[in-house]
Amino acid sequence: MEVIATLAPRLAVLASAALLTACAILPAGPVDTAPRHRPTAPPVQTEAAKETAPAPPPPLPPNMVLQDTAPNPLTPPVEPAPVTADARSDRVEQLPGWKTEDPIAALSALLIGCKSTKDADLKAVCSRALGLSGSDAQTVRAFFETNFRIEPIKSSGLLTGYYSPEYQARQMPDAEFSAPLRARPDDLLILDLAGFDEDPAAKRQVGRVQQGRFEPYPDRTEIERSGLGKPLLWMRPEDLFFLQVQGSGSAQLPDGQRYRLIYEASNGRPFVGIAKSLREQGLLPDNGTSAEAIRQWLAANRGVKADQIMQTNPRYVYFSLGPDDGSEPIGAAGIALLAGRAVAIDPTQHRYGDLLWIDAGAPVLTGSFPVYQRMVSALDTGGAIKGEVRADLYLGRGDGPGLEAGRIRHNLTLYRLRPRTPVAQ
Repeated sequence: MEVIATLAPRLAVLASAALLTACAILPAGPVDTAPRHRPTAPPVQTEAAKETAPAPPPPLPPNMVLQDTAPNPLTPPVEPAPVTADARSDRVEQLPGWKTEDPIAALSALLIGCKSTKDADLKAVCSRALGLSGSDAQTVRAFFETNFRIEPIKSSGLLTGYYSPEYQARQMPDAEFSAPLRARPDDLLILDLAGFDEDPAAKRQVGRVQQGRFEPYPDRTEIERSGLGKPLLWMRPEDLFFLQVQGSGSAQLPDGQRYRLIYEASNGRPFVGIAKSLREQGLLPDNGTSAEAIRQWLAANRGVKADQIMQTNPRYVYFSLGPDDGSEPIGAAGIALLAGRAVAIDPTQHRYGDLLWIDAGAPVLTGSFPVYQRMVSALDTGGAIKGEVRADLYLGRGDGPGLEAGRIRHNLTLYRLRPRTPVAQ
């Protein structure tokens, strides 16, 4: 202990001298605090050292990177920029065309769909929307932006249009009114297999029983040849064909009596558009197959030639008669369609009452409107409406809506509008 006490002052002096010597050899200027990753020359190894040196470690896998976990006080952590409401892609404000949309008309589309929706979240929004009656456009626009978010469907599809036609008809056939509007035959059966097969396409099967076996119902050609179904009225052949495509309409007799033509059933055969046959046979140009042009061709070629073209579509539709009060037709959702704000959809892909946004452009047919961007409600379906991004826009009753509907064949982008929960607002 005494030795240590005697040496302590000397050790302190020696330590101070060593420290002063080390500081004297440092270069002038700021100290380099950069990470020490500068390459140095490898030491020269003797043959003996090479023999006894340990083997290098195996290389790292190509997807593994060593991280430097030492703190770096000169590089403070970077905080992510806050996401503003306008930058969120699920906002209604991001919809193409939303700024020019009529919010009052959009509200009408929502409220008409509210009558058929079974979605609990949408029903809650519908209850609040009922209180907007009489509100100004700015208030209604803010309601949509606050209560809904958008879900883009990431594919493109097709928008077409349809309407409720008004036709002339007769109670007895003649040379012009030679096509019978037929009632559903007694032997046409529709089997609901919802509990037997999970495939939506297999849930409804249409056919008849022949010799104890259920078989598909005959196609258009056989129905017309055999006269399957009682005639209710007589129409022009091209008018009947277009009525079957549209699915509903009205008819007026010479005495002024009017009937609503109500869809009853189809023969279950797939819909095949006749525009393709007309183009392939060179009967109409590629950009000249609007509904108006097709109707004119069928009328000008009434008889065997037109019948052969129409029979390339095997689907056949049966109707019933009802009183016509001038109101809009009833869609598949069970409520009256709203002109310009109702669409027919594929019910295996969407639910009736769903609120959708259509963004359609790049029209194929001449004379059509260039763009359709608006809020619509899913209220109907049709034989030709198949797929997730497929919609048929209902335009209304009569010749004017019919002219516009026949020119709609646009590329479609579709958006779903879903209620926004309070947490996500």
